[in-house]
Amino acid sequence: MNIAFFLLPKQQVMHIPQSATLRQTLERMEHHRYTAVPILDQDGMYVGTVTEGDLLWHMKNNDLSFDQTNKIKLSDVPLRMSNHPVHVDADIRDLISLVKVQNFVPVIDDLKRFIGIVRRSDVIDYCEKNMWAGVPQTLL
Repeated sequence: MNIAFFLLPKQQVMHIPQSATLRQTLERMEHHRYTAVPILDQDGMYVGTVTEGDLLWHMKNNDLSFDQTNKIKLSDVPLRMSNHPVHVDADIRDLISLVKVQNFVPVIDDLKRFIGIVRRSDVIDYCEKNMWAGVPQTLL
């Protein structure tokens, strides 16, 4: 099976530029109600994933008020987790091993540009739907 089957394209994925400020990141995450979002550089390359925790820990550890967050670049915020990307042509086993430990898996192309994500929930839904195909109702 091709990973592209599960791909949610970049145009439908909320992502944040690496050049954004801490405040812009917080506001966009709040608006979209996400707790983690992909970060892209100016060339569209996947840089990492920022979480609410990353932002809050940075504010706490640097004694920042919300009013000061517009002066801090997202690139200055340390990322605590490493959301590994998968190549669009990777083996489905590579996707499964990542989706087990990540809520979403960033997908990159041959030039390592971000092209979208695969959500864990979509993979689980697919497995659930197909797991019972062909199983007699009497066994369910």
